Amino acid sequence: MTVVDAAPAAAGRTRRRVPVRLLLVAVVALTAVAVLAFAGLSGSLVYYKTTSELVADPGLVGHRVRLGGLVVTGSVQRTADGVRFELTDGVQEVPVVNTGQPRGVFSDGQGAVVEGVLGSDGVFRSDVLLVKHSNAYEPPASGSGRPAQDSG
Repeated sequence: MTVVDAAPAAAGRTRRRVPVRLLLVAVVALTAVAVLAFAGLSGSLVYYKTTSELVADPGLVGHRVRLGGLVVTGSVQRTADGVRFELTDGVQEVPVVNTGQPRGVFSDGQGAVVEGVLGSDGVFRSDVLLVKHSNAYEPPASGSGRPAQDSG
């Protein structure tokens, strides 16, 4: 009678299989992290239309959008309710009426992004005004605590 040793056959199977549940949990966790990362990044990106894009798309009338451009030199008029000015992308100008007084370095020729609604009269009515500025540091003017060109 021949005796077959079962030990060599068992020794060949030393690799352990990963349980399906553990693999499923890992896939779900990685998917959740990816979704959260994407949601966080998409919320921090700011998209805006140029003045030419806004004027060229009549479907944007009455819809809330962001509009970006340069403040046209000589167009800034401060009012009791806020400020009126024109934005341009170098091709097309759009009149803007912003409620609230702008703060910081808002001035002629400055880059700005406004958020609001384009009316059927062609006037962009804004309630949010963001001013683009350079990264260059300028010391305060004569103890005022503000840079020399900041009049806001």
